[in-house]
Amino acid sequence: MSLQNRVLPNGEIVAESWRGLLMGNRGGKIHDPETRMLTKRRWASRRWISCVTEFKNRQRVVMGDSYTELFFTDEAAALASGHRPCFECRRNAANSFADLWRDVFALSHSRIADAMDKQLQVERIGEKETITPDEIGTLPDGAMISHGNLFYALGKGKCWQWSGQGYKAANQPNKPVKL
Repeated sequence: MSLQNRVLPNGEIVAESWRGLLMGNRGGKIHDPETRMLTKRRWASRRWISCVTEFKNRQRVVMGDSYTELFFTDEAAALASGHRPCFECRRNAANSFADLWRDVFALSHSRIADAMDKQLQVERIGEKETITPDEIGTLPDGAMISHGNLFYALGKGKCWQWSGQGYKAANQPNKPVKL
């Protein structure tokens, strides 16, 4: 039986068998170590990060006594679900993300992780923005949208339907979608 630790692009945590290219957590333990089942809470703090699956030969017991390990198919799904790159194991990605964040939000202070986590938490728990099909083309490559229970990534002028097994070319939704 699969553990409930795979994260969909909308942030929902599910029990699926697909493997992830990235792992991460939501600031601590959100599971019962004895049963390895999630509790009702879905985050321990606003520090939601995505990490590499191997780092400095560290070995972990998944869903043991420490934080709850979560898995993402890829970077786009991790970012769409509200997880930023880790400053320890993904320093280059985290620094690039922070530089872009500083540019977009006109920030200059060094406590960028706190600023990012605070803003990301507002966006995670807020109402998702709805856009029309005509607006989809204005979104950057890598943006993720959802329509019903389906998720799509945008890239190279195309729409790619996401699943735990990867992406496949898809027609752009012709109804309003959520970001």
